[in-house]
Amino acid sequence: MTELAPTDTTNLDRYGDAALEWSRARDALAAVPSPDLTYFLGTCRPDGTPHAAGVGAQWLDGDVYFTSGPAARKARDLAVNPRCTISVRLPGIDLVLDGTATRVTDPPTLEQAAAGYRAGGWPAVVEGDGFTAPFSAPSAGPPPWHLYRFTFHTVVGVATREPNGATRWRFER
Repeated sequence: MTELAPTDTTNLDRYGDAALEWSRARDALAAVPSPDLTYFLGTCRPDGTPHAAGVGAQWLDGDVYFTSGPAARKARDLAVNPRCTISVRLPGIDLVLDGTATRVTDPPTLEQAAAGYRAGGWPAVVEGDGFTAPFSAPSAGPPPWHLYRFTFHTVVGVATREPNGATRWRFER
């Protein structure tokens, strides 16, 4: 896969710090998933009200992947409107990503994502066009759980350790 690079970088820092490098955010996203990290997915209900929920997420080939039970509010929202956000506090940087989510059903990607989840401590296995496991989040509902690919177009990062700064990256995909 070709390395994803921003097409526009805007320094948002008001204190004189330089713009953050995209590689800092990318490397933090690409770290092995940890049970200590919670990614938050923001969706919009059909009536326009917002909804946020924690999701198990991972970086895979330049995109963020997450799971949801098909009956969960977030999955129902995405079926109507795929536009969403993901927010996460990673070591050294907080990120908010804007983009769209689409369900993934192809076996190679499901297998690759399941392997990533297993590396992070969740024993997911592919069954049909989703995942099963002996456990999931208490609010996830029963298996199977679907996999979603989140493709972002804008990312805002705020450093939480030196070098400090705040930056917005835009991407054309």
